[in-house]
Amino acid sequence: VQLQAFGGGLVKNGGSLRLSCAASGRTFSNNGLGWFRQAPGKEREFVAGISWRGRTTGYQESVKGRFTISRDNAKNTVYLQMNSLKPEDTAVYYCAVARGNSYVGAPNGYQYWGQGTQVTVSS
Repeated sequence: VQLQAFGGGLVKNGGSLRLSCAASGRTFSNNGLGWFRQAPGKEREFVAGISWRGRTTGYQESVKGRFTISRDNAKNTVYLQMNSLKPEDTAVYYCAVARGNSYVGAPNGYQYWGQGTQVTVSS
């Protein structure tokens, strides 16, 4: 399985970005999906997750109300809409495929990872 994440970039404080992550090699319609991020000098942290049918989502407290995760199983793609971005959102963002049909907050709960896309929010 290969995961290709894209959509990152440089945006001003308060701006928006939409990340996409497309998978190839197999379908992940039966797996939970997640987005993580890692800032320089910090550990990788959970940002958002979505269950296999998209009925359940979860977010890190700091992004609730600003970020929205969604998925399109027909396209084998997961999205992260990021609004009201803040400088502290600056990080490399990774998509990941969970081992089960829901998402979890721990990185070891995921079996496949994308290569990461840089998001930089200027103040």
